[in-house]
Amino acid sequence: MTVRSIAIAGSTVALGALALSAPALAQTRYGQEIPHDPARCQAGKPGVWVSITGIKESRGTLRIQSYRATERDWLEKGRWLTRMEAPATAGTMRFCMPIAEPGSYGIAVRHDLNGNGKTDIFGDGGAMSNNPSINLFNLGKPNYRKVAFNVGNSVESISIRMRYR
Repeated sequence: MTVRSIAIAGSTVALGALALSAPALAQTRYGQEIPHDPARCQAGKPGVWVSITGIKESRGTLRIQSYRATERDWLEKGRWLTRMEAPATAGTMRFCMPIAEPGSYGIAVRHDLNGNGKTDIFGDGGAMSNNPSINLFNLGKPNYRKVAFNVGNSVESISIRMRYR
């Protein structure tokens, strides 16, 4: 075997490894609407219990969405992974958000007070994992690093505080 054929064989192996890893990346599914199911937060499976505090009123809809905590995905249209919606109850609500695989994630919550399906800046509430400050300068979209939390092969717990204008 010559040096040239070894280099070609090595390239073939490297390309084969890339081909094998590509389907794993392609398995990401965006836009999955799911019902709340506490059974999904079982030991040994990645997930997060999300406690949402400070819910202003028992009217309208609460929407919880998970994203990868990356610059490419965080709060980008169509890049959310899973979404749950539920009638809002004043005070605190708790949801189990399943996570497909270990990694870094962010959660966004919106309280659509009048249930019109639109974000009403002067009425609706909003919140994000790690409770980052939201102001005019970041237009309600803090950097993904500020909302990121890690999920391994177990169930994590986070608390998110709602904010209203």
